[in-house]
Amino acid sequence: MPDTGPIRDELRATMEARRDLGPEYESALVESFVERLDATISARVRAELDHHGAAPRKRSTPGGAMIPIALGSMGIGIPLTAIAAGYAGLTGLTIAWIAIVIINVAAAGAVMRRN
Repeated sequence: MPDTGPIRDELRATMEARRDLGPEYESALVESFVERLDATISARVRAELDHHGAAPRKRSTPGGAMIPIALGSMGIGIPLTAIAAGYAGLTGLTIAWIAIVIINVAAAGAVMRRN
């Protein structure tokens, strides 16, 4: 467990200074204490990261998220082609594939905006 003695001493000193100086200096004393506390916390975090090493960053590949969408489009596109061409001819086939293309373009745009 980290040594909290210096922080306690700082807090006690801040409280005593507030008693001596009065409530009009309270906000300045609190700000000063918070800055020292932040510095202490930052130093501890840096020390922990140096000791354990920072976690490796996960490399994101924007194209990787599109693989399931592309495979799904192919899987749905094949039977949809047969159904659309069988019932509506060339018009149905064209509409079905335009819809698949629009869905893929929208998904690619969403993936690119996220990354």
